[in-house]
Amino acid sequence: MPQKILFIIDEIELKYFEFNDLVTDFWLINEFLKKDYKVNVAVKNDLFIENSKGFVFSYNSYIKDNNIFYDKTRIKNQINDFDVVFFRPDPPVDINYINACYVFNFVDKEKTLLINNPNAVKDFNEKLHINLFPEYTPENIVTSSTELILDFTERKQEAILKPLNRCFGNGVYYLNKNDKNLLSIINSMTQDGKTNVMVQEYLSGAKYGDKRVLIIGETVFNECIQKLPGDHNFKFSIHQDKYFKDARLSEREKIIAQNIASELTSKGLYLTGLDMIDEKVIEINITSPCYFIREINHHYGIHFEDKIMACLEQMIKKHFLKERAYAFKK
Repeated sequence: MPQKILFIIDEIELKYFEFNDLVTDFWLINEFLKKDYKVNVAVKNDLFIENSKGFVFSYNSYIKDNNIFYDKTRIKNQINDFDVVFFRPDPPVDINYINACYVFNFVDKEKTLLINNPNAVKDFNEKLHINLFPEYTPENIVTSSTELILDFTERKQEAILKPLNRCFGNGVYYLNKNDKNLLSIINSMTQDGKTNVMVQEYLSGAKYGDKRVLIIGETVFNECIQKLPGDHNFKFSIHQDKYFKDARLSEREKIIAQNIASELTSKGLYLTGLDMIDEKVIEINITSPCYFIREINHHYGIHFEDKIMACLEQMIKKHFLKERAYAFKK
């Protein structure tokens, strides 16, 4: 079984590295370390190319006193020295993010399993690409045109405007055709018609929050969480216990999630999360999806991390058995 794992995490996660049960990466790193995997951590600006090969400066992580830490000594490795790379920096997906993804064009993907494949991450926008599945999504437009956004809002009466490259609900606005600030919001978010945004029809179920449907490979978990709107807000915005409740998937939601999971897996996107309202997909999280492990453990009375790890280890094992068989045939 492969033993060397690299996590590309967000800069803020490296700065505050002691175990934080709100952070999915820390759960995963902790569980891999407990299973005696060698786990290194790095951030996206630690990636580089040398002699036409992908490299990284990383740090050894370890468990001490039931907590996780990392050794501050930087280690230079070719990325292919690792069996598995978890690529999970948070958005914004800006030019620095995209340049980090390019490094993996110089990594042998048969030797190292990439979760999620950074090239697939680069080519898949979490908002815009819901339109690959139009039968499962609310009506929407992607545009920088003030005229089109005003027309859409007039027709729908209510809408949601989203920037294409952010996370955690940053820059997401509720639009109402009667709002006297409507034009100001549109001009600000499109930078006066220079920047594309997504505008979705407002779904009535949004007042109850959205479901996070969790997927690893083609496994759609029955456990999911409902993210509730914050105080004085129309959307989930604060990661606190009072803004979560347990949820169940309808049969239609399971079918939708399974169909989307199959397509995403074929693209190299293995760790994903769907946000759903009224049985429609409003966003497909593929950069650094949160699995809300603490919240699911609390609401379901389980150890969700065990189910996640079993799924990940099976995926890793299957990949390397396949690659070993392919190499043997050669």
